[in-house]
Amino acid sequence: MTRPGAIVSDIFDVVILGGGSGGYATALRATQLGLSVALIEKDKLGGTCLHRGCIPTKALLHAGEVADQTREAGHLGIKAELIEIDMAGVNAYKDGVVAGLYKGLQGLIKHAKVTYVEGTGTLVAPNAVEVNGQRYTGRNIVLATGSYSKSLPGLELDGEKVIASEHALVLDRVPTSAIVLGGGVIGVEFASAWKSLGADVTIVEALPRLVAAEDPDISKQLERTFRKRGINFKVGKPFEKVEKTDNGVKVTIAGGDTLEAELLLVAVGRGPATANCGYEAQGITMERGFVLADERLRTNLPNVYAVGDIVPGLQLAHRGFVQGIFVAEEIAGLNPAPIVESGIPRVTYTDPEIASVGITEAQAKEKFGADNVETYNYNLGGNGKSKILNTQGFVKLVRQKDGPVVGIHMIGARMGEQVGEAALIVNWEAFPAEVAQLIHAHPTQNEALGEAHLALAGKPLHAHN
Repeated sequence: MTRPGAIVSDIFDVVILGGGSGGYATALRATQLGLSVALIEKDKLGGTCLHRGCIPTKALLHAGEVADQTREAGHLGIKAELIEIDMAGVNAYKDGVVAGLYKGLQGLIKHAKVTYVEGTGTLVAPNAVEVNGQRYTGRNIVLATGSYSKSLPGLELDGEKVIASEHALVLDRVPTSAIVLGGGVIGVEFASAWKSLGADVTIVEALPRLVAAEDPDISKQLERTFRKRGINFKVGKPFEKVEKTDNGVKVTIAGGDTLEAELLLVAVGRGPATANCGYEAQGITMERGFVLADERLRTNLPNVYAVGDIVPGLQLAHRGFVQGIFVAEEIAGLNPAPIVESGIPRVTYTDPEIASVGITEAQAKEKFGADNVETYNYNLGGNGKSKILNTQGFVKLVRQKDGPVVGIHMIGARMGEQVGEAALIVNWEAFPAEVAQLIHAHPTQNEALGEAHLALAGKPLHAHN
C-alpha cells in the first residue's frame, strides 16, 4: 500500500539499497544481463571504501611510504632530506585520487543506464523501497547499506580529540602523538601511516596480539617490525576510560596504566549500517544488527538479497563486490557457484604489508587433525628483490598432508601484490608440486611464492628443507 502523497514508480527487475562496492557491482552486472535496475544511495556513489575507507587510507599510507623512503635514501647512496610533511598537499593528493575514481564510477553507472536515486531509502514492503516520498518497486530487492565505525559503550566520538577513521582521513595536520584503540586492520594501518608521517603512536589492543585474525606467525613478525619502527603497542590490555585534557587525551587501560596523547583514534571495528532502514519492520531476520543470508545471499524473505558488510563475515570491499556480481547472476538465473569465504584474499597495508588467503595453521589442524597438516615458512631473506627493498618477512604455506595448499600467509613490503596468485593456488586447490612446476620471474618477490612451494614439494633451492 502506498503512503498518502507518495508516487507509484515503474517496477524494476532489481532495486538496490546502497551504492557502495556491493550495491554498484550488483547494478553494473545486472544491467549487463539485461535487467532494469534502480540504485539508491543516500551519500556518494562508491560508499565508504571509495570516500572514507580503502582508497583514501591507502593514499595516506603511500604518502607515508614516500616519507620513509626519503628519510632512508642515504642508505642507498642517495642524498635526500625530508624537509616537512605538508598535510594540505597530502590531502590534495589523496582527494585527487578519490575524485578521479569517483568520476569514473559515475560515468560507468550513467553509461549502464542504471536509474540512480539520491536520498535515504527505507524498505517499506518486501518488494519496495521508498525515497523522498517516491516508491521504487522491485521484482528483486538487494540490501547493501554497508557499515559504520563502531565505538565502545560510554566512549563518545567528538571528531576532534576522540576520533574514528573518517575523522582521521581529513585531519589538517599530523598529530604529534596518538593512541590507537584497536590492533586490527584499521588500527595498525593508521598507526603505520602516522608513524611514517612523524607521529608518536601507541596501539592498545584487548586481545593477546596484534592482527589477531591472522596466523600467529604473522602477528609475531608484525610486532617485531613495529618495535624496530618505534611503534608502541600494548596487547592484552582492554580499554577502561578516556579523559580529555588541555593537551589532548588521557587513556586508562586494564591494570591502571595511563597513556597521554594529542588524540585517540577509536578503531574497534565496523558495525552493520542497518538501523532505521525498515529491515526489521518488514520481517527480515537479523542478528546483532546484521542481516542473515544463506550461501546464495538470500534473506528469509522471497527475492530479497543482502550483500557486503551487513552480512556476517569478512568486511572487505572486494567481498561485497563479488557478492554483488553473484547476486546479479543469481537473479538472472545463471546459477553461479557459491562464494567460499575462506577463499577471499585479505591484505593489511601496513609497513610491512600482510597478505593472506585460506585458513591458518590452527584452523587447518582443527579441520583436518594435527597430524594431517604440513606447513613451511620461506624467509624473504633468501629472495633477491626483497633484499633490494630491504624488507624482512616470510611466506607461510599451510597444506593438508598429501593434499592441496589450504592457506597462504605472507608478510613483507609489497606482499599485497602477491596475493592474487596465492588466491588462485588456494581456490583451485593446487598441490605444492603443481605450483613448483610454474616459472616465477627473477628477480621478483613473486619468486618467494615459487620457492616456498618448491620447498614444500621436497626440492628446496634457495631455502633449507
